Amino acid sequence: MAKDAEKKEGKPQGGKAPEGKAEHKGNKPDKAHKAKKGHEEAPEDTGPKVPPRLKVAYETKVREGLKVKHGIGNPMQMPRLQKIVVNINMGRHLEGSKIPPHVKQQVLDTLVTVTGQKPIVIRARKSVSNFKLRAGFESSAMVTMRRERMWHFLDRLINLATPRIKDFRGLPDKAFDRQGNYSFGVTEQGIFPEINMAEAQFTHGMHINCVFSNSSPKLSRYVLEELGMPFRKPDQK
Repeated sequence: MAKDAEKKEGKPQGGKAPEGKAEHKGNKPDKAHKAKKGHEEAPEDTGPKVPPRLKVAYETKVREGLKVKHGIGNPMQMPRLQKIVVNINMGRHLEGSKIPPHVKQQVLDTLVTVTGQKPIVIRARKSVSNFKLRAGFESSAMVTMRRERMWHFLDRLINLATPRIKDFRGLPDKAFDRQGNYSFGVTEQGIFPEINMAEAQFTHGMHINCVFSNSSPKLSRYVLEELGMPFRKPDQK
């Protein structure tokens, strides 16, 4: 009777499992272990992220100065650096209806190296006969930076790039619009230490625009001065 019961249950006599159905627990190699075998994992960076120092200076020193000197008590009403736009014009290199590939590639590489962000190519909206430009032609490349990347770029611009300008006597202090946005231009990309001028095929400048919100020319100048922007000083006789 016991043998008949074993046959009905599908178990062979003697208690042995059928061939091909044996389960070997603990003998199967772990697939993840196989994949990682021989490859050491890189140590993860678990340390705290250091905030940009200019951002910390703005939130502590500059905001306190705005509250004391300008009487702005509400933090939401204080001027705030919203974004930085970097633009490089390529229209003067137009050959017919296109820009030479090496010119376009160098401009894009410069923006990627300086800002750490992929630029976009802007096409002309209007036709200008004096510049031999028609609507739809590629005319410039632009990058818009915000948040931490914006603060890091401003830090390098103030402390590394501007001191490398030849015969530098300060940035213009009257280049503010009604909304408090500040814009200026540089004539050579080599002021940034990341650019190797030995590999550059030609020299070009760039236009930098610092966009503020809730601001005015007076407030924007105060914020930039407190952050260390080297404005041109009036000549002392």
